[in-house]
Order: sequence, then C-alpha cells, then structure tokens
Amino acid sequence: MKTYDIKDIRNVVIAGHGGKGKTTLAEAMLYVAGANDRLGRVTDGNTVTDFDAEERKRHFSVSTAVAPLEWNNTKINLLDTPGKFDFAGGMSEGMRAAETVLIVTSAGSGYDVGAEKAFSLAHKYGLSIFFAVTKCDAENRDFYKTFNALQEEIGTKVCPVVVPYMVDGKIAAYCNLCNGKAFKYENNEKVYVDFPQDDKIEEMKGLLAEAVATVDEELMEKFFEGEALTKEEIIRGLTAGVEQGEIYPVYACSGYNAEAIGLILDALVYSAQSPAAGSGEKVVRNDKEERLPFDPNGPLAAVCFKTVADPFVGKMSYIKVLSGKITSDTPAFNERTGKSERMGKIVSIKGGKTEDIKEIVAGDIGVITKLEGIKTGDTICSANDVIKMGSVKFPAPCLSMAVVVNKKGEEEKVAAGLLRLMEEDPTITFETNTETREQILSGLGEQHLDIIVSKLKAKFGVEVTLKTPKVAYREAIRKTVSVQGRHKKQSGGHGQFGDVWIRFEPAECDDLIFETEVVGGAVPKNFFPAVEKGLRECIQKGVMAGYPMVGLKAVLYDGSYHPVDSSEMAFKTAASLAYKAAIPQANPSILEPIGTLKAYMPNDNLGDIMGDITKRRGAVLGMGPAEEPKMQELVAEVPMAEMGDFAVVLRSITAGRGYFSLEFARYQDAPAQIAQKVIEEAKAEMDD
Repeated sequence: MKTYDIKDIRNVVIAGHGGKGKTTLAEAMLYVAGANDRLGRVTDGNTVTDFDAEERKRHFSVSTAVAPLEWNNTKINLLDTPGKFDFAGGMSEGMRAAETVLIVTSAGSGYDVGAEKAFSLAHKYGLSIFFAVTKCDAENRDFYKTFNALQEEIGTKVCPVVVPYMVDGKIAAYCNLCNGKAFKYENNEKVYVDFPQDDKIEEMKGLLAEAVATVDEELMEKFFEGEALTKEEIIRGLTAGVEQGEIYPVYACSGYNAEAIGLILDALVYSAQSPAAGSGEKVVRNDKEERLPFDPNGPLAAVCFKTVADPFVGKMSYIKVLSGKITSDTPAFNERTGKSERMGKIVSIKGGKTEDIKEIVAGDIGVITKLEGIKTGDTICSANDVIKMGSVKFPAPCLSMAVVVNKKGEEEKVAAGLLRLMEEDPTITFETNTETREQILSGLGEQHLDIIVSKLKAKFGVEVTLKTPKVAYREAIRKTVSVQGRHKKQSGGHGQFGDVWIRFEPAECDDLIFETEVVGGAVPKNFFPAVEKGLRECIQKGVMAGYPMVGLKAVLYDGSYHPVDSSEMAFKTAASLAYKAAIPQANPSILEPIGTLKAYMPNDNLGDIMGDITKRRGAVLGMGPAEEPKMQELVAEVPMAEMGDFAVVLRSITAGRGYFSLEFARYQDAPAQIAQKVIEEAKAEMDD
C-alpha cells in the first residue's frame, strides 16, 4: 500500500444519531472513491464497516470501524462510529483518532440527540466539524428544516455549502454554492444543469459568503462592497473558518444513492485539517506538559485508541501515530507499564479486511497484532524519550447485571472471556461480589449487555443468562440486651464447659466492637480471644435474613469456667449461643444501602426525573443549573435496590441526553414492608 505524506492524510470520524445513515454514507464514500467496487447495504449485511457478525445480524453498528480511501491523492481514514447510546464508547475511540468529525443527520429531522452529543464531544477533543445531511432525495424530506434546526441550536457558524433545489417536494438539483454550479442525477449519472434562480438558493449563497467573509479581513471588505467572491476565495475562507472553529460547513447528499458524495470528499481534502495542521497535541514529558507537533522525523509517539480480541488473528491494537513512525523493527515501549515488547505484524485495515504494510507514518492509522501488553489508551514511545499522550475518554458503565452460567463449572471460562472483551471494550466492567458471590457485569445499557452475552457465546463458546443482582443488605440491632451463653457437654473423659454473660448494644460502626468487664477471674483472660472469635464468626450471618451484622458492640461482663473441662472451643461455642439468643430480643432490623445520586438532564425533564426519584423512595437534596448549557443537576439519596433500571428510564425520559453517577453513601433502616420482603426472599432461597 502507498505511503502518504502527513499533509496528504485526513482522519475523519463519522458520528451522529443511530439510524441517520452514517454507515450508508461511509459506504457511499468508499464506493465513489473506488475503494470498494460495490455499494453495500446495511440491510443486506454486506457493508465494509459493519463487518462484525453482531452488526450484520442486528443491522446497526456496535463498534468503530476504520476504512481508508484515496481522493485527489489524499488518504482519508474514515472512522465509522456507532450511533446507539449503548455503544457510545465507539464514538470516544473514533474522536481520539481523528482531527475532523463529519456529523451525520438526515433531511427532515431536527437537531437530534446523537448530533448534539457528537458536536459536544468533538469540541472536547478540539476537532474540526462538518455536517452531512443525508436522505435528501427521499420523499417528504426537508433539508431546510434540518438546516434551520442546526442554525437555531448552534448559531450562524453553521454554513451551507451544498444545498438542494426543491421542486414539488423533490430534488431538482444539488447546488454547489462555492462555484455556482448545479447538477442532478439521471440513471445514476451526474448531469450538470443551469444554476437555479431561486430565492432560497440565493439566501443560502448569502449565508455562505457572509460566513467565509467573517474569517478574513480582505474577504470581509470585498463582501461589504457587494463584490462576488470567487470560488478560490470561498474555499480559502472555508478552510480558514473550519481550522479556526468558526465555520461548520453543511453538505446535502444521499448516501443510499451515492449522490453529491464527491463534493463531501472534495471538502475533506481541501478544507479539513491534516494532522500536520495546528500546534500539535498536548503530551506529558518529564512530568511537564508540552505540545508535540505531528512530525515524521520527531520522537516516536503513538496512541492505541481501540483494541479488538480477534479469535483468529489474536489481539489487534489500532494505533494512531503522532510523531515518528512505527516499523517492524520498532520496540513497542509502553509508557504505562515501562516495558518494551516485540512489535507484531503491522497491517492496514479496511473494515474487517487487513493488508500487510511496512510502516505506520506520523499522522496515519494502522493496526499492530499481538501486542499483549498494550491496552486501549496506552502510549507507545521510545524508552529513551518517554512521552505520555492523552488517553481515550470513555463513558462510565451505568447498568449492572448478575451473570448466571448456563452450564455449571464454566465460571472461570466466562470470567476469562469477559476479561478479553473488557480489553476490546473499556466501557465494560466485570467483578465478583465476594459478599453475594455473584459475577457482576456492567455496561452502557440493555443492548450493550445483550451483545456482550452474544459475543461470549460466539467467541468463547460459553452461554450465560443475566439477572438482577442481589442487593448487599445488612442487619443491626436497635436495643441493648444481656444474655447468658452456656455450653456444657459430658461424653466420657474430659467434657466441654464454657459459660459467658454478654451485653449486646447498638453502636456506630461497621464492625464488631468487643470489650470485657469481667472481674474476679470469672472468665480467665486466656479465653477472651475465643469469645471474640466466636462472635466475629457469628456476625457474618445475621439471624433475620443471613446478611452480615453491623453496628454491634458486645461486652463480656461475667461467666464461669471449669478448671478441667473449659477450653477455647467451649467458650467460642458459648459466645455463639449467646449471640443467637440475644439478637432476636434486641429489636433486629434490616439495613439497606443508600446511594448518592447525581443526575443530569435537560431543563424540561427535571420535573419528570424528580417524580421518578420520589417513586424510588429517594430524597432530593438539591438541584440547580449544571455546567453544561440547558442542563440541570439533581442530587438525591436513593435506596440502591431501587436503581436497577434507572439508566434505562433516564435515557427514555431525556431522549438519551441524561446521564448520572451513583455512589454508595451509607446504610439505613429499611421500611418494614421492604425488610419483610427481604426476609421472605432469603427464606425462600434457603428452602430451595
């Protein structure tokens, strides 16, 4: 494969809402550029970027795919990202590897949530922003409704470049406002037509001229004098505006029929930033932050932005090179671990197909196989010049389920498979809850977890079922009681004798507080540890529902012993008998875990979310404007047992705009009806 100079490389992430045509647009770009000899269809399961078995089965993207093409002697690396919020980690991966984002929406829609999220994330990564409005040729579609919605929400930086000329609700021509040419498609062939004399088109030309004039004093002067701007001047102004973040160009097109796609590719070549543009990227070197330019001759600096656990090829690390180049002779020094490993095979990737290459140069993207020590977000650099690049900013998992193995004995196999999938998808977490003895899988939503289960079966041959996790309740007492625990047993020879009087009291603690008030040697000191040990073993299981006992103070204040028959085991047993006798008399209660919730939602959804929190027995502690515009922050304390489906409800109410964090705060008494339900469930489980 041809090696490109850094100024002739464009890394473009395609992002937006699910179902708006991102993968179809990517397919059209590959087809028009000659990188693919057919125009694949998502519904047919034959697209380049939706190559995973799950994607072809479900007809939507679940992970980021890379597909390069060449246009006007420029290499464009397309990074097609998922649009469904359950797979938002893919958009984070794509943004990390790109300098430009092409936000895709469809004609007739408003400023949808996916576009809004992509726009916000692009700003955080400092990317140039383009908009593609697809499906313009479909019936009853209104490009201008979508354009107006973008301008209303984002402002006048949204700038039309290619717009449709509509006659009777159908496209009569696409108008290139840069050069004043118009064209239509007849039998899939592009045919130039007269540029329409239309008030709407003239309005769009005026918006473009004004936008490009604002970024260049010379053009501004010419604009105010009423002179027409040339094609070259418009492209110059567009390029400057895009680079400065002052212009967000908008292109009308049809991905499905590959109409007006060439103009988008032209724009990415002429107006999108190459990796060499700008002042470089922030890195840390010798504990100091600095900017490192994209330099083919500079020190090695590359980031792993994505990992795939391929069952045939092995581990595949997707690499973006910032500085220097990677060859088969390059030692892969990992900044995070401080270790080097041998470079694996270097390949170029197009969807699911690979091609061996000799090197990955600065600014370009490639894949290295079998780098076992490299994780997503790691920096590869020189051991003699250690550089740390920014990692990938992934969304935190918000939905947790317990994993039940369908076939006993495969727990370790499931754990090994999930650990491999965690390398591939850092938005997954997996852990074993030592208290409930459940394997807990967490992800970004129901579809996300469903696909993880499918991948476990397909890649690792194990089948599991997901269920609601158990809640880690606690038990405590609410009044003080004193009881005797007496253990006496005679069975020939030495007997067993232990006798204790213990006072059990409520206490503010998470553990057992053990004290002694024995006087006169009623219980010898050498048996005190045995009494404490017996009690510590007992508090692991409460008497109500078998949950651990907390907040307990036990005071050994009296007892008796036998000089021959008393032993540590006898006093340990006596303490256990005292515990079992005392707790039922001490007004025992079930404690439930309470979490601190911080939820974020659009202003209009605050009331609905407050109502939902109240239904979950939550107490709102405060609310107010969030740092993000048009968003509210709500802080509440909520029983964690009630929060299982909150992620799903929040997403539904806010149309995907809301998000939250939930952290354990403390335990408190569960209401009587909840406590009774917990006790009954525990009893039923023991009966089973």
